[in-house]
Amino acid sequence: MRISVLCSDHNHPIHPLLVRWCEALRPAHTVELAYRKAELSGGDLLFLISCQEIIDADTRARYRASLVIHASDLPLGRGWSPLVWQLLEGRDDIVVTLLEAVDEVDAGAIWHQEQLHFAGHELVDEINAALFDAELALMDYAVANLETIRPRPQTGAPSYYRRRMPEDSRIDPRRSLADQFNLLRVADAARYPAFFDHLGQRYEIILRKAESHEP
Repeated sequence: MRISVLCSDHNHPIHPLLVRWCEALRPAHTVELAYRKAELSGGDLLFLISCQEIIDADTRARYRASLVIHASDLPLGRGWSPLVWQLLEGRDDIVVTLLEAVDEVDAGAIWHQEQLHFAGHELVDEINAALFDAELALMDYAVANLETIRPRPQTGAPSYYRRRMPEDSRIDPRRSLADQFNLLRVADAARYPAFFDHLGQRYEIILRKAESHEP
């Protein structure tokens, strides 16, 4: 099988896992990890993982299937950063969906889904680790079931999340930490840190779990 993975960002935290995933599939399959659409060579499966380019129908037609992964129970939660928005809404059970890439965003037929459960204390690194495990499991599923999969169309009215902006990581110093804990725990200190303004200065917050803790 000829498999391509397109990831636009070398610095995305899933990138090292994609490198290892591709290596693990060789030599049973021909696998390439590309960073730009122009590098894609065509084949059986194309996975678009943290891909920022628009992948047109002509490019997708060079593969038997072109797939994306979205962390919501589609058609609910189409759009940007669905996992973060759902955790901010207080949800603990998250569906991660493997679906076909089509021109309309997040509207393709569904191949398979994985379930995530969070206890509510996980920080962004733990949240990402659970999500990435689910994504790799879905990619494994696609490879194993390409010949037999019967995709199902999305049904029902969709909902959409907007793109998160730096301002969405603002903490209100007048409110309690407990009230804002979900915002603190989903903030990525490297890419979009939580912050607050006070006395004319801006302060960034880095949250981590203590190595040992006595309740």
